[in-house]
Amino acid sequence: MMSLRSIALVSLVGVTALASGCVVEPARPRPVVVERPVYRDTVEVVAPQPPPEWVVARVQPRPGYLWAHGYWRWDGRRYAAVQGHWERARPGYRYVHPHWERRGDGWHLHAGVWVSG
Repeated sequence: MMSLRSIALVSLVGVTALASGCVVEPARPRPVVVERPVYRDTVEVVAPQPPPEWVVARVQPRPGYLWAHGYWRWDGRRYAAVQGHWERARPGYRYVHPHWERRGDGWHLHAGVWVSG
């Protein structure tokens, strides 16, 4: 049979274990951070030679979406293909597909972006 002292000790340990999980912390206001993607018109990549010709894939239209054409990406040594993908349509905006532009110092990549209008 357990002694009174043992019962008191077990009870004290049990109450302590139960009470340790009952911590109430007051609610504090937390800052809300809204991150918006940064859209840049030009990606600062200068390639020494023109990109290979890109064949635009013919895809079946999909309601509410637009097919963003694939393009060639310069990796510092050669061009690598980036496949096209679906973009959710944005009312009031139009999509400008990625494309390369020749300038005096080489070829510059213009990223695919949404523009108003």
